[in-house]
Amino acid sequence: MAQKELTLPVERRTKTGTTSAQALRRDGKIPGVLYGHGTAPLHLAFEAKLFDDLLHRGARNGLLTLTLDGKKADTVLVREVARNPVTRKIEHVDLQRVSEHEEVRARVPIVTIGTARGVREFGGVMDVLVHELEVEGPVDQLPDHLEIDVSDLGIHQHAGASDIALPNGFKLLTPPDTIVVSVESSKTAQHLEEAAAGATTEQLAPEVIGATPQTQE
Repeated sequence: MAQKELTLPVERRTKTGTTSAQALRRDGKIPGVLYGHGTAPLHLAFEAKLFDDLLHRGARNGLLTLTLDGKKADTVLVREVARNPVTRKIEHVDLQRVSEHEEVRARVPIVTIGTARGVREFGGVMDVLVHELEVEGPVDQLPDHLEIDVSDLGIHQHAGASDIALPNGFKLLTPPDTIVVSVESSKTAQHLEEAAAGATTEQLAPEVIGATPQTQE
């Protein structure tokens, strides 16, 4: 399912540098840079709260429309979001200019559907090893997520990148043999299996008839 249009009002930055960026952050704004299509980078600023809301609505992996002075300015992809390592607040954003029908590379989140058979019937544990796939296709048709049905996965089974259906016009860039989801025995079940195997081995150990007991020193 293609994403609905997400709009971000922006303003041009006339000043750059650390001092200017810090002043913007104190005012609740985020400094950013727009690049692409062979034009000079454009320094922008926009509301931090609104941008964070747009990220949660799909802007991190989808098409974003910028407006300047109330008019549509560009369609872009969010390429990099720099966060403060302590507060996790966004400090800077890189945006890439794209045309509405341009072929682009993008990472799309993976959503699992159903409960794996190995989990619901055998008490196994399902691990999602890869959370997004890299794909290439028309930017205006980018899905907000990709789905994979895990219902039939049993113990010691997995699903790979090639098992995930892509929308028409898209191709997979992630290696197709990449394991996305796996189902394994729980640690408790593994311990029980190992204990049972050890007990069986001990019970079935052959008795040597006529062997002379060793004398301990």
